[in-house]
Amino acid sequence: MAMNYNAKDEVDGGPPCPPGGTAKTRRPDNTAFKQQRLPAWQPILTAGTVLPTFFIIGLIFIPIGIGIFVTSNNIREIEGNVFMYYGLSNFYQNHRRYVKSRDDGQLNGDPSALLNPSKECEPYRRNEDKPIAPCGAIANSMFNDTLELFQVGNASDLTPIPLKKKGIAWWTDKNVKFRNPPGTDPLEERFKGTTKPVNWVKPVYMLDSDEDNNGFINEDFIVWMRTAALPTFRKLYRLIERKNDLHPTLPAGRYYLNITYNYPVHSFDGRKRMILSTISWMGGKNPFLGIAYITIGSISFLLGVVLLVINHKYRNSSNTADITI
Repeated sequence: MAMNYNAKDEVDGGPPCPPGGTAKTRRPDNTAFKQQRLPAWQPILTAGTVLPTFFIIGLIFIPIGIGIFVTSNNIREIEGNVFMYYGLSNFYQNHRRYVKSRDDGQLNGDPSALLNPSKECEPYRRNEDKPIAPCGAIANSMFNDTLELFQVGNASDLTPIPLKKKGIAWWTDKNVKFRNPPGTDPLEERFKGTTKPVNWVKPVYMLDSDEDNNGFINEDFIVWMRTAALPTFRKLYRLIERKNDLHPTLPAGRYYLNITYNYPVHSFDGRKRMILSTISWMGGKNPFLGIAYITIGSISFLLGVVLLVINHKYRNSSNTADITI
């Protein structure tokens, strides 16, 4: 037997059930979760709670920022290990297409990616009908100037300063992200069938005579592949280790810097520089973090003062109006 129902039945939860049947309903279960009876906390923002928050943030952040800023600016003494950096200006490593122009599978030693690089590497994917290793714009533009530091003696004699080229890359990059192609053959054989990047002078398996610092695990190459966020940046080039506690790493005197110029910067109107720096408990010299803390703390403190004045003014006006009425 057919049974009719109207729209009102549908709104109320459906047609009436036949005699002896179970009633159907869309009503939620009578539980604390479905009936929204769970305990909740809703903060009420008042002048008494907001203003102390702004003042506390200001009082905490401003001293921290000043401490970090002063510590960063005091990194001038040539004691302990000294880090040699090269710096570039007006070089946008953060460009979207530049950052994507690499093949992480190839850099991790995947044989299939070695011979068939990702299309993201275009137009530095293949050259002379051979796959480029390492492919991409980042690798193709690798910094390749050579820096040598000498101490000038009394008779104008030049004493070379030992520059350590290992230990400059992040441990995770050196041991996890970057791998040479697997195998026991010489490195040149493992890169067989590939060609060097267009702007490179030597292939990747000739970057260093040390087997532990050659190919994709060359630390100069690894440091360059970690792209910078800003157009003016510095990258670690060498480490000058302290010999003993009795003598400074770089004693006062005259020094001679020899630069083998290979990396042109005129095409992008850039500049190159060399930096010698030590480190502190917060790392290398970087005033940005201290400035950020001082700025945020100052803004919070200023907002606290403004809101305090506004609250005091309007609260007095409200009290006056109540008395007049």
